[in-house]
Amino acid sequence: MKITVFGNTLQAEAMTGLLAEYGHQVFWCPDPNASVVEPFAHVADENLNTLLQKQIQHNFLKRICFNQVPLDGDVFFFGFRPTEYALAEEVLQHFALSPMIHPKLMINGSTFGLQGTKKLKQIAPHDHWAYFPDVVQEGHALKSILQVKQNIIGVDSETTEVLFRELLRPIFPAKHQYLFMPILDAEFTKLSISGMLATRISYMNDMAVVAEKLGIDILNVKHGLAADSRIGSTYLSPGAGFGGENFSHDILTLSSTVSESGVQSRLLKQVYAINEQQKEIMFRKLWNYYHGDLQGKVIAIWGAAFKENTSSIQNAPIHVMLKALWAQGAIVQLHDPEALGEIARLYGQRDDLILAAEQYQVALGADALCLMTAWPQYASPDFKQLQRMMRHPYILDGRNIYDPSFVKAQGFAYTGVGRA
Repeated sequence: MKITVFGNTLQAEAMTGLLAEYGHQVFWCPDPNASVVEPFAHVADENLNTLLQKQIQHNFLKRICFNQVPLDGDVFFFGFRPTEYALAEEVLQHFALSPMIHPKLMINGSTFGLQGTKKLKQIAPHDHWAYFPDVVQEGHALKSILQVKQNIIGVDSETTEVLFRELLRPIFPAKHQYLFMPILDAEFTKLSISGMLATRISYMNDMAVVAEKLGIDILNVKHGLAADSRIGSTYLSPGAGFGGENFSHDILTLSSTVSESGVQSRLLKQVYAINEQQKEIMFRKLWNYYHGDLQGKVIAIWGAAFKENTSSIQNAPIHVMLKALWAQGAIVQLHDPEALGEIARLYGQRDDLILAAEQYQVALGADALCLMTAWPQYASPDFKQLQRMMRHPYILDGRNIYDPSFVKAQGFAYTGVGRA
């Protein structure tokens, strides 16, 4: 099939690469507003980056600007961000004025909330419409697509179902790998999945507060929950709170949707409130340790991205931490293997923000070292080097990746989340 993909979300990038990998001729228009084709930019996910470069070299994938979009294509995939609905509308309105032969298979992979696909379909009612939820995980883009057990897909007709199944047949050949439903049901299902996952995280963070007061190690509780087959192990890690663009957007959208229906969901409000409070937890622990005196203190931070294997800092706990520290007159020395550019663009040049290209640089003269993102390279630090460099040996483990007993044996004060 001849496919055009619009947008530069992780889902758009991943589907572009995979569809090209399996023999489709793919045209990728990352930004419909761009008048020229920009050179291919490196994406943070290494496996995805390799796949995209390979398909460009083999000519199965071509990057184009909007005026190069082939109107004789079979499929048009919209992979825009939640804030880019107007961009999707502009594309469809352009198609409505062009000599395009209908019907086409139009796929909305953007998270525009409930009725988002219906609104797009009203602009192009003569086409076949499907909704393909964006469940791509940053840092594991290809794996999160290829290892899915069932693809949730919203369709407007049996014809759309047949076309969609043929589109993905090379990647998902078995019938049981598809779960088709009406478009609105699929949109609500996507939001509900995010709500369930967020509930698990907030529940564990809530339990971590209790465990800490009772002298219980929350990791023992986590492993016990994971051992129960009815519960499983995913999204049970307590920490400094979740972030990310789509995840947080989904929770707010779902909460708003429930409220607008006339039903009050105390659970969803609590889930989001617990997470926002959790983003403050590392600062509160640091504040208590120094009895409220952080003026002039040098705080080293490892990690700014909202999770490992991504450069995204959208809704990340780092923002709450930085603003709270600066309000108290502290100086921050920050390292992240991918997100420093995003931090620099957002906060600019500041005397109280020092960005370090090497992770141990931040420890020089530090009164505390706070881990905010569980990057693998932070998992086994050189504690002796940290001891020599830090002014005061205090480690705050915002992701519970260290063994408290071992860290304390190295001469450090240690604070985790829900750790005894």
